[in-house]
Amino acid sequence: MKAFPKGLLYNCLTMKADEFYQSRRKEWDALTQLVERAQSNLRKLSTADIEQMASLYRAASSDLALAKRDFPTHQITRALNQLVARTHALMYQGQALAWNSVKEFVLRGYPRLFRETFIYTLVAFLLFVIPALLVGFTIYTNPASATRLLPEGVHALIPIVENKELWIDIPVAERPFISSFIMTNNIRVSFLAFASGVSGGLLTVYVLVMNGLILGGLLGLTAYHGIGMDLANFVIGHGVIELSVIFMAGGSGLMLGWALLRPGLMRRRDALAQAARKAVQLLGGAVPLLVIAGTIEGFISPSETIPAEIKWTVGILSGVLLYSYLFFAGHEKSKAEYRWS
Repeated sequence: MKAFPKGLLYNCLTMKADEFYQSRRKEWDALTQLVERAQSNLRKLSTADIEQMASLYRAASSDLALAKRDFPTHQITRALNQLVARTHALMYQGQALAWNSVKEFVLRGYPRLFRETFIYTLVAFLLFVIPALLVGFTIYTNPASATRLLPEGVHALIPIVENKELWIDIPVAERPFISSFIMTNNIRVSFLAFASGVSGGLLTVYVLVMNGLILGGLLGLTAYHGIGMDLANFVIGHGVIELSVIFMAGGSGLMLGWALLRPGLMRRRDALAQAARKAVQLLGGAVPLLVIAGTIEGFISPSETIPAEIKWTVGILSGVLLYSYLFFAGHEKSKAEYRWS
């Protein structure tokens, strides 16, 4: 058999390597620029930058495996190996990179995500508030309808309210325990509203409507019996944050349900996976807010020594700060808007 000429073999391999380089050059150049930016100042990378670098790193690692198999001694393979090694050293630094990612998410990523998915939060808000207003007004004008309109689980509170009493007095010694219980319960309700999205959003709608019925109905009933302001004074301190998180959790569940029902041009599982990533981030970022709300509800809301004016100030101020952050933070041009070379 005639031997294959060495020069021709080299030319074939070189041509193959050059074609491989040209097909992947854009991604490698992008990764190189991200690595150089990170090495000069790691804090300059946004969350999106880090996610992009991780994605490009995985692709470059796969490219390197192919290059080592097909042309192990070529200079392209050596250069790619160096790029992958540099990226690996950055990606696995650990704490600095992780902290930078968390910081970027809190300062910019989360409020942007809230605004991006706001339509779902708004729908959740309406599903809660409209039944609350309707039932609250109905019970206020006709208190006998309370047993028909309120869920059976809260019927035990009706005679308490009719005696012009409230169920919210928490002994001082029990407030740390109650605060912890409230935080846990609020997180449970929020995750229930979120997880119910897998039902196509139907159970999420049910959770939102029922909670609206309870709050609106009790406010209407207490208002009729002359103690509505006492209940409002208790709710206002923690209620703005707590209800906001419930709306966001409900919005997360509705987002999942909509992806299941209307995946658009995507495959249903891909649409669900995409919605789930956003929903989990939205709900996960809201959990610390529930800790704040639970602390207020356990220590400030039931306090008889704190004036009602202070409780209203706490509630209104917490709402102003929260929504100023959600609607106005992170509006500057994202560092993730990187143009490929």
